[in-house]
This record gives sequence, structure tokens and C-alpha cells, in this order.
Amino acid sequence: GGLTGGDRLGWEVDVGAGACASITTQACEKIYRAAADRAEVRVKLTVGAGGRIAWLPQETIVFDRSAFARRLDLELAAGAEALVLEATVFGRLAMGERAAHGDFHDRWRVSQDGALVHAEDFRIGPDIAAILGRSAVAGGAIAMATVLMISPRVETLLDPARDIIGGQGDASVWSVKKS
Repeated sequence: GGLTGGDRLGWEVDVGAGACASITTQACEKIYRAAADRAEVRVKLTVGAGGRIAWLPQETIVFDRSAFARRLDLELAAGAEALVLEATVFGRLAMGERAAHGDFHDRWRVSQDGALVHAEDFRIGPDIAAILGRSAVAGGAIAMATVLMISPRVETLLDPARDIIGGQGDASVWSVKKS
């Protein structure tokens, strides 16, 4: 199965204080052509003090002429950790499919101990193929992923992450200091 215009799907995961959870999906999230409206997914993750979550769903596959909006909200208590991954593929080249046109919107808001520590708002469309073809955007690549880790150990993992990513991407560390 998959989602098309008008479909709504919600995930809500609450990890208690000191607990750990790894969450994934059983299959890729397929976003099909939309005749009207858009498909929407809402993800709400909450982690208690000293808890850890790994949100690792299978990739989202975007089909031509789809319309999709995803919102990810993550609230971490003091001392909580998170690893979040969202991967998106615009079409399936092996199947001769290409997501040339459509509307894709991905919005993340991550807070820790009540303070916003990460926010992003990615939109692409209506001419997806042309935008991905720009060298400053994706240089013709049709897949991308965002990986976010919030942890006091993140600096020790930066070089190994860069080794895995290779020359096609980058990894950065931002320190968030409460005043």
C-alpha cells in the first residue's frame, strides 16, 4: 500500500524516563499520484529524562505527481537522546519511474527540556526533477536523507559518520548551550 491525496497517517511514540526504543516501519512509505489534496503524515515522538529513541523508518518513495506533507515533532526531556533518520527517494530508477513533478514538504521541530534545538522546513516542487538537477541542490541525485543525533556523545561519532557518508554528503556538530 501507500498514501495518496487526502490520506492521513499519524505516529505517536512516548518513551518513558530511562527507557530505550528503536522504532522502524515494516515497509517503505510510498507516496502515489494525487488527483486532489495531499497525503499527510504526522510523527510525534516524546522521550522522558535519560531515555533514548531511534526513529528509523524505511525510506519514503515519492512518485510522479504526488502531493505530500510530513511533520515530525520530537520533544526530549533533559538528558534524553535521539537518533532520527528520514530518507526520501524521488522515483525508482530501477523500475523506470521518475518523480518529475509534484509537491513535497517535510517539517521538523525538535525541542529538548522545553527549548527548540533543531528546526527544518524542506519543500520541493512543482518541478522536482529540475530542482534536483541543480548543482547547488542535488546535482541530479534523486535520493537524500537527513540524520539527526542529539546526544552528549555526538562529537565522538562525527568522524566515523563522515567516513560512512563519504564525499557525497556532510556531517556537522552544533552545540546547544542553555543560558
